[in-house]
Amino acid sequence: MLRLLTAPFGTKRIHRSELSYVWLTTLAAEMVRLRPDVIVAAGGHVTALVTQDLTKEIPIVFTTVTDPVKDGLVASLNRPGGNATGSAGLTSELDPKRLELLHDMKPSATLIGVLVNPNRPGLYDQSRQLQQAADRLGVKLTFQNGATDREIDSAFEAFVSQGVQALRVTADPLFNNRRAQILTLAAKYSLPAIYQWREFVSAGGLMSYGPSITAAYRHAGVLAGLILNGAKPADLPVVQPARFQLVINSNTARQLGLTPPPELLPDELIE
Repeated sequence: MLRLLTAPFGTKRIHRSELSYVWLTTLAAEMVRLRPDVIVAAGGHVTALVTQDLTKEIPIVFTTVTDPVKDGLVASLNRPGGNATGSAGLTSELDPKRLELLHDMKPSATLIGVLVNPNRPGLYDQSRQLQQAADRLGVKLTFQNGATDREIDSAFEAFVSQGVQALRVTADPLFNNRRAQILTLAAKYSLPAIYQWREFVSAGGLMSYGPSITAAYRHAGVLAGLILNGAKPADLPVVQPARFQLVINSNTARQLGLTPPPELLPDELIE
């Protein structure tokens, strides 16, 4: 019987407040022990790398990995050459651009809050790039950690007490998993915020900029199907996102008293 498993959640039942990068090795190891025919390592480069470190035999399909060649997951995009293939895509690397778009939406904001996952690998570079973008825009940033539900609540309370006028929720799977909580807090404190994925905006968030996570997961399913039918990951090219979309929720903008400037043309306007 053919079997496909999806990382990082696997078969173990874990409360979402416990999900973090520290669990990845444990969950990936459990999957490898089960010897599935394919592992879909969703959630970016960290999940994919942890999984590939544990097996060079079981086929792996990854999603939204910025540079799979640099990370060593594949030999090249056209000919991966190993046991992994999937989709490439910019995630945290687009955070400076998202900051610029947020500033365009609310140019009067001089202090912008940044919500980060302190456990994210590469956080230093991610924060440094954001700070450089802020310096170019002439705005100040204040960073708050959010690795648990309680920390996210506390981070928003700190943003409000500091007088933050807009919010950048950085790219991280943890924040995607806590989408409802973050959107509720942003609405509660009337904070204009920009996010990584369109799904935040369709659920009531103000704006997002990036590739389509739905398309990435759909392609992962296609690749997994091809592998289950006998194709080799080594021969399946890594797909790159065709475009990046700016999505704005016009109803949320009105509630926040914001009018998108003429130069801020969204690819999709959600009513």
